[in-house]
Amino acid sequence: MNLLKIIFLFFCTWMTGELTAQTPFERYFLDKTLRFDYYHCGDSRNQEYFFDELKEEPYWAGSKVSLLDDTGYGVQLFKIFDKASGKEIYSRSYCTLFNEWQTTPEAQTVRKAMPESVVFPYPKNEVRIEIYARNRKGVFEKKFEQDIDPNSYFVKKFTPRYETFEVAYNGNPSTRVDIVLVPEGYTQNEKEKFAAACRVFAEEFFSYSPFKENAARFNIRAVWAPSMESGVTIPGEHVWRNTAAQARYYTFDSERYQMIEDFQGLRDIAAHAPYDHIYVLSNTQKYGGGGIYNFYGISAAHHPNRTGKIYVHEFGHVLLGLGDEYIGNVSYNDMYPTDVEPWEANLTTLTDFGRKEWKKMLDTKTPVPTPVNEKTPQKLGVYEGGGYVNKGVYRPWPNCLMNNLHTIDIFCPVCSQAIRKQIDFLCR
Repeated sequence: MNLLKIIFLFFCTWMTGELTAQTPFERYFLDKTLRFDYYHCGDSRNQEYFFDELKEEPYWAGSKVSLLDDTGYGVQLFKIFDKASGKEIYSRSYCTLFNEWQTTPEAQTVRKAMPESVVFPYPKNEVRIEIYARNRKGVFEKKFEQDIDPNSYFVKKFTPRYETFEVAYNGNPSTRVDIVLVPEGYTQNEKEKFAAACRVFAEEFFSYSPFKENAARFNIRAVWAPSMESGVTIPGEHVWRNTAAQARYYTFDSERYQMIEDFQGLRDIAAHAPYDHIYVLSNTQKYGGGGIYNFYGISAAHHPNRTGKIYVHEFGHVLLGLGDEYIGNVSYNDMYPTDVEPWEANLTTLTDFGRKEWKKMLDTKTPVPTPVNEKTPQKLGVYEGGGYVNKGVYRPWPNCLMNNLHTIDIFCPVCSQAIRKQIDFLCR
């Protein structure tokens, strides 16, 4: 065998080894984020998606291993495909404020558009994005697709505007759950007030199980984005404020539902730090807030009581979409059809209860449905009432931090196990 052939064979063997050694992340992605902005439009019966723009963000904080979403959560799902091979290389499920609005009375007669976006690791080559939404039967249907050239000069580059600081740092973002705290309604001279609120957030957050036992698997950072005016908009009290994220109470005409409609603007602030999840601290004592799965959470940072409980309750929504187990006091219509099994880990209509982890955790002698017994308030069962309604939707415990958080300090076993499992997924 001549020398040239030996060199050629050695080179081929080396190249094969190099390609094999690459992880899927290294093969397809760069260590930063590509953001796909769009408008989510429609009414109670219809929804459409209209592309806005692409933005580059400087960090990728997500897992480099858990690239494909197999959780089964969410009402929306997006997938990224390598254009050359057609292979699915990334996916994430999520929920949106628009989808909640679709269940309100207003959506019966009004058409609306809301700015949204999804993020994914920055592709090395051209990809295709597909967006799916659940239909009336709870099945994902493809609603939108578009090719993306990540090397296009139309991709908007990131321009830093705000400073950041660490609140709790425990290691590599790719193997941690990264929370970014965003200020709402803090003026330039209220920086220390916001910093103190961030410290309280971390202290309170890690005082509740199972976050307490998993504290070392979280990073918390904050972005200092001051507002022009102090406080938060409260339309029902004729209070209007010029603030960084434009949060307001009375979302969907529900007084305590404090939310942000401009999600793209919120992401512009959050992008200054590596993050998996966004949590907004609003400069108010007025009780209220909200949380949406893989979207964002927000709550009053200066309520005199229960602040920590509110943080972990809302983060239960944000992290994995845990459902509200309480009854009433919302503006939604038919959010949980009784002939469809909810995707949330802690709610069931008994339509397909057997597929839930919850079912496997039940004592075989526990009756389904389970009658409430005041002598065993923490007995795992299937108790009627949840998802805002008295009948047809069931919860795992008589009470839990996803129910009446004013009277309890712990998550039920179903919520706790689901939280731990989601942390594992994000930290691989």
